Amino acid sequence: MKSQPEYLTALDLNTPTTDQLPPEFQKYFAICEEKLGLVPNVLKAYSHNPVLLDAFSRLYNELMMGESGLSVLEKEMIAVAVSSSNQCYYCQVAHGAAVRELSEDPKLGELMVMNYRVAELSERHRLMLDFAIKMTETPAQMAEDDRQTLRDAGFSDNDIWDIANVAGFYNMTNRVAAAVDMQPNPEYHARHR
Repeated sequence: MKSQPEYLTALDLNTPTTDQLPPEFQKYFAICEEKLGLVPNVLKAYSHNPVLLDAFSRLYNELMMGESGLSVLEKEMIAVAVSSSNQCYYCQVAHGAAVRELSEDPKLGELMVMNYRVAELSERHRLMLDFAIKMTETPAQMAEDDRQTLRDAGFSDNDIWDIANVAGFYNMTNRVAAAVDMQPNPEYHARHR
């Protein structure tokens, strides 16, 4: 049985060390280290293919940090709810830590990982997450009524687009993480508790 690198995945991707990366990714990893205190394992995994690393990191940064009517916390809540529905260990751990940090509420982060329906959320947030979960679990059943429910809760069509894109992104990344047994950085477990 092949031993698994603890920090990455069950696959042998021949991931380069940071000093073997192109200069722009060395700089990106240094920024991650400075701001987060670590380089997320998902970035290390993608580093075996610089073209995919670039595409993944650009899309992630635009979806999660870019201009939007949704807050970063709301986007992280979507990430956790979708990841919980998909039982994605990596994203539940990593994004659960982000919800704990951004909300300054360790209990909320844990409840979101376990079952967002038991968390004390605003009606707006509950509807946003219900939409993301329906999109995750039964996407063929999405209908105009689902979008109208969000509009009635105060979400714009641009916000709905962003909710759908964040949920879609995490559905993709959850499946990749599950397929390769991607492991979260151990540091996430103790953060913001």
